Amino acid sequence: MRSICFYFQVHQPYRLRNYRFFDIAEKHDYFDDYNNSFIMRKVAKKSYLPMNNILLDLIKEYGSAFKVSFSISGSAIDQFEEYAPEVLESFKKLADTGNVEFMAETYSHSLAALISKEEFQRQVEMHTHKIQQHFGKKPTTFRNTELIYSDRIGEMVADMGYKLMLSEGAKHVLGWRSPNYMYASAVRPELKLLLKNFLLSDDIAFRFSQQSWEGWPLTAEKFVDWLNKSNESEETINLFMDYETFGEHQWAETGIFDFMKSLPKRVFSHSDFGFATPSELAKKLQAVSPISVPNEISWADEERDLTAWLGNDLQDEAFEKLYNLYEKVKECDDPQIWKDWLYLQTSDHFYYMCTKWFSDGDVHKYFNPYGTPYDAFVNYMNVLSDFIIRVNENTKFGKEGYEGVKQSASDLYDKTSEAVKDTVKRANKKVKDAAVKSKEIKFEDIKDMSNAAVKKLLKEIDVEEMTAALKGAEKEVMEKIIPNLNKNAKKKYEELQSELKKINKKEINKYRKRVEDKIAEIFGK
Repeated sequence: MRSICFYFQVHQPYRLRNYRFFDIAEKHDYFDDYNNSFIMRKVAKKSYLPMNNILLDLIKEYGSAFKVSFSISGSAIDQFEEYAPEVLESFKKLADTGNVEFMAETYSHSLAALISKEEFQRQVEMHTHKIQQHFGKKPTTFRNTELIYSDRIGEMVADMGYKLMLSEGAKHVLGWRSPNYMYASAVRPELKLLLKNFLLSDDIAFRFSQQSWEGWPLTAEKFVDWLNKSNESEETINLFMDYETFGEHQWAETGIFDFMKSLPKRVFSHSDFGFATPSELAKKLQAVSPISVPNEISWADEERDLTAWLGNDLQDEAFEKLYNLYEKVKECDDPQIWKDWLYLQTSDHFYYMCTKWFSDGDVHKYFNPYGTPYDAFVNYMNVLSDFIIRVNENTKFGKEGYEGVKQSASDLYDKTSEAVKDTVKRANKKVKDAAVKSKEIKFEDIKDMSNAAVKKLLKEIDVEEMTAALKGAEKEVMEKIIPNLNKNAKKKYEELQSELKKINKKEINKYRKRVEDKIAEIFGK
């Protein structure tokens, strides 16, 4: 029997409050308790609680035949404890069934694996303890933040004793190979790799309610038909997604809960698939081949790389400033400093600084408390400036005496203030340059847009106008637009071809200008 492996990511960050420059060295409460509480309770009501109840009912109905797996970040569990204890209890009920696997990850959903093996391992150990404390079992499968993986990270995970790790089935890594098999690390063959089938996963996670999608509406019957079309030799379909898919990303009104309720029954009655957890697959399946991943991959955005969190000046500056503190933080004996250090590492803070807008802008707006990446950067750097002062005070106190600490903190405040101002100036210039560039959009730029962005554009442009604009267009532009037209639009496009013979270049340019203006209007906000 072939397997379906459901894995759900559960994570909520501790979002920062509006922390002004003049709060530095005066106020040390960084996190927005009201907003964090509000969002947690909102998502709990719309997503976590109803979906947990559905899974519990399915397990009661099908027994050991139905299984799923989770990774729940330490910061999410901390917020369950603080704001929504009923959610934690509902996860414990799932754990008690024995049909649910809970995986290990970094405690604060951090990017520590990219820069510090020591901090990475410390957080994984913290998280493992937290999972064991609440769910009674030590995790045996590892899943890194946002499925980030490379050969180097795989080596660190293997060093910690894990035999299985989850990652993304990225096309540029797999090439012609299918993600529907078990693989192994090229540098540590004892570490097996379970890879996400991003096409089928994203059909549920992102396209489920997209009415312009040719697969809409997605039903259990249709989805199982797609599963059955996979090669019979393929061993496992790995469906990895955010747990907020159910009820938050895809609202209850879309039918997402009904889809999940009906899926197991259809699987059992009309396919040769069953359900399995990652650790079960690790015991059952042998790796078909090693895969080499010299550069980090992730499950984020179309690029499947790290550019959602690192790569622009804002992100890199904040990331470097934060981790330059690590050696000093290790000397601190203040529990609050360690707690703040943990939550300041959460990857979401760097995600909010992402300046990508063409391909995945809508995704980056989800629960984002900032108007712009620039705002996110300034707020984070203000917080970090105060944190730097506190760390230096803590490590020097008792060695120089109170006056020495006070003076060094004052000196550091002045120095940090100037550093932040310089960084803000550079960041401001970058943002302005990007804004200018965004106003210089050309019709040919469509070829560089993601399919999701093109579909969004097509919703806002009349078929007649787009058809006229496409006359004589580059092949790459045509290949980007035509496949993303829905059935009715394609029919209209074909009908209009004979009428376009009379259109002149001036009119074509007029329609292309309208498309350019619409792109700027939609994506340049």
